Amino acid sequence: MKKTGTNKMIMILGMMAFFCNGDNYAAAPLIVEIAKDLHLGISQAALSITAYMLPFGVFTLLFGPLSDRYGKARIINIAAFGTAIFSGLGAVANDLTSLSIIRSVNGVFAAAILPVTMSLIGDHLDGDPRKVQIALGKIFGIMFLGGASATVIGGTLAYIGSWRLVYLVYGFAELIIAFLMLKILERQHGAVSAFNLKDAYRDAFADSSLLKTVGIIFLMGFSVFGSFAYAGKFVEIRTGYNILLVGLILTFFGLATVFGGRKGGALRQKLGNKHLFLSGILACASWVFMGAWHSPVLLSLSLAGFGFGFIMIQPTLVAKAQQLMPKRRGTAMSLASFTMFTGGGIGTFLNGAILTEWGFESVFVIAGILILVAGTSATALLKRIAQSTHLVRQVEKDAETKKMVLSK
Repeated sequence: MKKTGTNKMIMILGMMAFFCNGDNYAAAPLIVEIAKDLHLGISQAALSITAYMLPFGVFTLLFGPLSDRYGKARIINIAAFGTAIFSGLGAVANDLTSLSIIRSVNGVFAAAILPVTMSLIGDHLDGDPRKVQIALGKIFGIMFLGGASATVIGGTLAYIGSWRLVYLVYGFAELIIAFLMLKILERQHGAVSAFNLKDAYRDAFADSSLLKTVGIIFLMGFSVFGSFAYAGKFVEIRTGYNILLVGLILTFFGLATVFGGRKGGALRQKLGNKHLFLSGILACASWVFMGAWHSPVLLSLSLAGFGFGFIMIQPTLVAKAQQLMPKRRGTAMSLASFTMFTGGGIGTFLNGAILTEWGFESVFVIAGILILVAGTSATALLKRIAQSTHLVRQVEKDAETKKMVLSK
């Protein structure tokens, strides 16, 4: 494909990730309205979120190996139509059972979007580390803008119509993108000859460098997802703003990820792996100071700094995970996606307890320290991997030279 084809591909995959991630985040502010409309308690209505997240987490591990076997474009096309249809069907749910079932199936299909997108980009760019990092940075940026802006979009749609309109609009937008994906994505054969989950993950768990990489991705998920979930309520308390204005402030996180995703490639190339450590420092400082601010401007800057630091680290780790399993990129991306969202889920749960005991400031300080640890660990790990790779290549080169000498 030409470069324009690559750009179209990045944009269409990014927009699907935008709406899919937004669909997830938009659900939380709707719980009160859903409970009122369906005559439920708040805790009962919240089960619809659990119904989405549980299958989302479990099935993330399935779609990567499926895409390795049957082709990335084929799997993501099916998933795109599935998540679009079941997102829209959420608008016609008439009780908790129907809403939970619809959201569960939606979560199953949505689980494929991120890991298969990441592996598809790796295949399309032939695993070129620099190009993959840049492309993934753009897609991650658009995706997290979708999550950060979901409060504004969801709140506005719910105000104009109802919570049902939110699901309907997200589903319709995803359906349009799903049809565009059919036209734009180039179909390819699977990279492996047979589908075998045991073999796929046995290879993955046998690679210590991959396990260390996804371990750091787990820390990133714990730090970013686990703390960002509480940022909205914190901003609301500190500013006294309504949900729409709070949503606009939160959008600075997403805008920073978009900017970093588009412009961060040059900075990564200039600084090398040092950018991981420096980005960790930026994100840490931004989040540690977050708890001290009352000014909307300073809160926005902290959100932007945290988002920029995150987007400078995450694509590098994901691209490295792909390099470590080039024949099974889908499996590697499923593992990376699973650990990221599992980290986010555990982080959200534990931070709830931290919030109750010590307040918002402790949540942000701990998350800031963890992202600094992640950036520092990533710097050291990538350095060791590079040295190991260089050593292996040198041994192979020496062996080849010795063979040539003996043959003479």
